[in-house]
Amino acid sequence: MLARTYDDQLCSIARALEVVGERWSLLLVRDAFLGRSRFEQFQTSLGIGRNVLTNRLSRLVEAGVFERIRYQQHPDRFDYRLTPMGRQLLVPLLALMHWGDDHLAGPAGPPRLAQHAECGGELRTALICQQCQSPVPAHQVTVVPGPGRHPPTSPARPELRVETSTASASADSFPGRGELAQTRAKDANASEDNMDVGP
Repeated sequence: MLARTYDDQLCSIARALEVVGERWSLLLVRDAFLGRSRFEQFQTSLGIGRNVLTNRLSRLVEAGVFERIRYQQHPDRFDYRLTPMGRQLLVPLLALMHWGDDHLAGPAGPPRLAQHAECGGELRTALICQQCQSPVPAHQVTVVPGPGRHPPTSPARPELRVETSTASASADSFPGRGELAQTRAKDANASEDNMDVGP
């Protein structure tokens, strides 16, 4: 998880960043897609400290992105394999790669290309409308509230409304208001007298 959490953000992007938003996390997923699965392979590829790598792998396992599979005993050693949830990260990962290719690649061009294994054609991520099956450019995308935007809430409590003739009416101008205030003060004093104060 991120050091700064997004608990107040009702957003799937924020929730996803809680899982893969830490530095190195998406690169571990990238390496898994490139065929790496062992601790030493990740460490050699990324050049990070063992403690950081252990932390990131543990969190990705806990989140359900990786699963640990023992391949050796005495001492125990594990492979880290992408789960079905983790394999679904291929599309956003490729989209991020293509964005980097378009805007940040050096003069030599993209460092890697994604290809269709069966025909060798280059793969590109795209927005496809689920209704008309047409590719949609970014400027034609509209984001609207979804069913999870407003979670169910408990019924509102009925409000007590007191009609007043003037905005400056005092508390004593309402019948029974003075008696109610005295009763509340007595109840508060009684509660304090009966309060059990611990050590």
